[in-house]
Amino acid sequence: MALTDEAIDKIKAMIVTGELAPGSRLPKEEVLAEQLGLSRSSLREAVRALTAMRILITRQGDGTYVSSLEPHLLLESLSFAADVSQGQTALQLLQVRRLLEPQATGLAAALLQPDDLAELRHLLDQCRSAATVEEFVAHDIAFHLRIVEAVGNPVLSMLLSVLSTRTQRVRIMRGSRTSHALENAHRDHEEILRALEARDTLLAVSTATTHISAVEQWLAAGLDDDSLGSIDD
Repeated sequence: MALTDEAIDKIKAMIVTGELAPGSRLPKEEVLAEQLGLSRSSLREAVRALTAMRILITRQGDGTYVSSLEPHLLLESLSFAADVSQGQTALQLLQVRRLLEPQATGLAAALLQPDDLAELRHLLDQCRSAATVEEFVAHDIAFHLRIVEAVGNPVLSMLLSVLSTRTQRVRIMRGSRTSHALENAHRDHEEILRALEARDTLLAVSTATTHISAVEQWLAAGLDDDSLGSIDD
């Protein structure tokens, strides 16, 4: 195991055991390095890595602290990985979304209020009037996120947001036959909204599954055509 990895594991172990609680300040570098049996250079590299993961936060002139460790905060570091995902990795992320989002949509069917449904209708109207793929994707994301938010689980909302980022969705749409893909997406959205308005849990799950499966198919077709290598293609 690389020395930096060993240092990361040792600091994580201190957090897991409660020796370093959320919000607590790390001991001075020389003290912590000696305590963990590490070189100061390995410790610095570990702190940098854990800061990038949002496990630690550095306050200029004040020291390094353990973050709040809220799950949705830690998930933010995955957003970049999803943004730059290509090929089979992007497809695998979308498959995970398909496993989670339809169930969340089904749960939302019993929770969405009339004002929420009116907001969803407005978002779909904006999808219809979008002049560009980027504009469509922005409203598409808002539509799906609004549904998931009704479940009231910020970790689930953040995870699903990470699994299909704006960058990834634009790339998928551009890699498909855009006009055909947009029309199918509009149709799927309408079916999802009708299921939610009817408070039909099973239908909401089914329509959401169909929609995300179609996106999977667009992505898979794009992979076959090697058309998703760049967002600027």
